[in-house]
Amino acid sequence: MFKFNNNDAFKPIIGHSPVLESVIRTAQIAAAADVHILIEGETGTGKELMAQALQQSSKRADQPFVIINCAALPAELVESLMFGHEKGAFTGADERKDGYVQKASGGTLFLDEIGELPLSLQAKLLRFVENGECQRVGSHEHERVDVRILAATNHNLLQQISEGNFRQDLFYRLSVVTLRLPNLRERRRDIPELAAHFLQQAAEKNGSEVCTFSQDALNQLKQYAWPGNIRELKNVCQHVSALLPGEVIHKENLPLDIRECKPSTDIGYTLPEHGINMESLEIDLIKQALSYSGGNKSKAAKLLGLSRDAFLYRLKKHNL
Repeated sequence: MFKFNNNDAFKPIIGHSPVLESVIRTAQIAAAADVHILIEGETGTGKELMAQALQQSSKRADQPFVIINCAALPAELVESLMFGHEKGAFTGADERKDGYVQKASGGTLFLDEIGELPLSLQAKLLRFVENGECQRVGSHEHERVDVRILAATNHNLLQQISEGNFRQDLFYRLSVVTLRLPNLRERRRDIPELAAHFLQQAAEKNGSEVCTFSQDALNQLKQYAWPGNIRELKNVCQHVSALLPGEVIHKENLPLDIRECKPSTDIGYTLPEHGINMESLEIDLIKQALSYSGGNKSKAAKLLGLSRDAFLYRLKKHNL
């Protein structure tokens, strides 16, 4: 079983599936390195929770942690909100104000949904990431601010780069380390542990007795595709806890879309009757991934669902 090495910051990230443990191991190392980190993952996989763990286990843990939802920034105020403004810089600017960057000085700036940031601001953010300098709206002076950036996205930024919607230079500046959070379909073995945690949370919030899932209900939960990932599972647990406090939750008590779902087609690999040569299969998959990625090891690792460190280990193991 994976150990947290006395690092309590990552304990709120619940689960023991190998794919999750691999990400956490990489995150623990990267947290101490004080480099910019890109967190990738589908909606609802816990990107903000990972960002909080990274900040709390870093040397900036006692400094500000400022969260920005880039998708919610109003277009007309985005630069002012990010970098601040001088008095009189625009109508309504009655006083000099700090932006999110200044408020995070000495600490961590979490840019959620970084893929939604307008191209016009991406250029200014790039300058800040490169040399730590920013410029308030209405000012001719540059100021230096020491901030670590954690960025998160549920988009394929490489695809956005190819479509001209995201700057390639900014991408590489932000992704010194990339953490890809697995979706719930990739860590189905964690569903019972997650469900028990969320049922306990819901009971404490409602002041009610804790309900539990029967085995037939858990089996059905494991079959579901979970398009909303962990966030959707949490909502389901809150739903049944509110309606059936203290009860044993059976399959027929689950929401209709989960109750009637057909077995998922991506539960896992079916072993042939004649068996396989595991080492040969792994070597072949690594070679295919390198071929598809044009030799780019980071991209190849992503194709295989591995961290870059885990991928490099396998390259060395097989002398590739």
